[in-house]
Amino acid sequence: MVKKKILSAMAAAFVAVQLLGTTVITAQASTITGAVSTDNFIRGVDVSTLDMLEDLGAHYYEKNQESDAMTILHNNGANYVRLKLWVDPYDENGNPYGGGNNDYDTTLKLAKRAKKLGMKILIDFHLSDFWADPANQIKPKAWKNLSYSELKQTLYSYMKTSLNDFAAEGIVPDMVQVGNEISSGILHEDGKIGTNEDFSGLASLLESAISGVRASAASSTKIMLHLDQGGKNQLYTWYFGGLLKESPNLDFDVFGLSYYPMWHGTMEGLQYNLNYLATTYNKEVCVVETAYAWTTEDGDGEGNVFISGDEEVGGYPATVEGQFEFMNDLESIILNVPDDKGIGYFYWEPEWIPVEGGTYATSAGVAYKNDTVTPSNTWDNMTLFNFQGNALDSIKVLNKPCENLLTNISFEQNGITTSPSGWNVWTSDSSDENTVRTEYGDAYDGDYKLTFWDDKEYSCSVYKTYTNIPNGTYKFSIWAKTNGKQNVLQLYAKNYGGSELDTTIETSDINWNIFSIDKIVVTNHTLEIGVYSVAGANDWCNLDLAMLRKID
Repeated sequence: MVKKKILSAMAAAFVAVQLLGTTVITAQASTITGAVSTDNFIRGVDVSTLDMLEDLGAHYYEKNQESDAMTILHNNGANYVRLKLWVDPYDENGNPYGGGNNDYDTTLKLAKRAKKLGMKILIDFHLSDFWADPANQIKPKAWKNLSYSELKQTLYSYMKTSLNDFAAEGIVPDMVQVGNEISSGILHEDGKIGTNEDFSGLASLLESAISGVRASAASSTKIMLHLDQGGKNQLYTWYFGGLLKESPNLDFDVFGLSYYPMWHGTMEGLQYNLNYLATTYNKEVCVVETAYAWTTEDGDGEGNVFISGDEEVGGYPATVEGQFEFMNDLESIILNVPDDKGIGYFYWEPEWIPVEGGTYATSAGVAYKNDTVTPSNTWDNMTLFNFQGNALDSIKVLNKPCENLLTNISFEQNGITTSPSGWNVWTSDSSDENTVRTEYGDAYDGDYKLTFWDDKEYSCSVYKTYTNIPNGTYKFSIWAKTNGKQNVLQLYAKNYGGSELDTTIETSDINWNIFSIDKIVVTNHTLEIGVYSVAGANDWCNLDLAMLRKID
């Protein structure tokens, strides 16, 4: 099957706005300069509820052999854990609020387990006693009656002291979140975004919290600011436009995004938003929460947040295979962020299987939130384990992504040339030798792009041939801009053991778009992939950031 994706800045925009011929130029590459590196790509898991679930009797298995859930996740490729931290998740009688009971001691315990396995650690400071999200940014009980100036000092001290306490126990986090899904602000009402887009209260509190991090033993850790609705750029342009106008030098390193395709916009919108943030602010981006259902069945009979209708919106079937396909596509999107600014993702609560009492809140937690919902686990069909705790086949998505098999992927190596390293170039007899050439400026990634153009009719291609490639499933993609008037302009894949596959590159003269052939099933250890054009005089196409990756 050929699945075509066109990730257009315009299409993804939010509401606010073979071949015959005689001339063959062959270029061989000797290095892998410009390939997308996956060595440090984050394949993270948020396992904040794990300690609570184990206390309630949860057991985990891989191929029917019992093991520790964190170990299973790590052995399948997870290299980072994200752990939430609440200030005081207990009522006045000491009853826990549930949902993981993530006080300092619980979070420290989980962090030590992760460190022992060699995993990196992200501490997610919710800055609340319980769940923090756009609708709930409840000030901790002990901070409730503080003045604004006292609150800023307390926040500074809390961040500094907490991180010093972690360090004293041998845990210096590799990354820290200041707040969780803070699109409405933090510590309401003091840090709530005010009417007339007043970010002043929020900005000063974030400055205090960040100063506390920088004054701690974790002073060099990366600091993340995290919003929800990752596929909706309008939120991010509004939010960071206002926040950074109020505090232009706000000291943070990473944009964190929650992205669930059934709730948070399209995959095209996510790609656009990630690219926008990375290129506009020159900062790293990370999908810090994501997940997808592997079934629409309900493990505990208490209902699920993902139901059958969400498949149509999410775009993937609620099957183990669909779950893997979504995560694999998400991984490709992150790897396609320019300048290697897409650093990875965290799968949210892959271990939250149905066990009695393993709910998002206890009765004390429900009372604290003034909820009317019966406590339940609505996440049990979004995990990477089945209802009995056996690891699903989709857990393999945590494996290290395969390297980009292409070299000189953004055509940066040779400056202006008609022989880009790592690629083969073909032009017809009637084509000028400069029909295919790299050019400077208006690139998607880096400084250079590859251009097809001639002042008379022409045919050409740029391609790569493999003669000893491992059998398996591959994905080929490239970013393009074109006037769209060519007779033929397409990606193709052939000689892989099946019929030739192609995807048309459509009109995209205003913005860069990504086009792909998603499933190339190689069965004979050979493959040719490329871009082919039959064009009229003055028809043009620009190409950049190509990727060929083994996905299964």
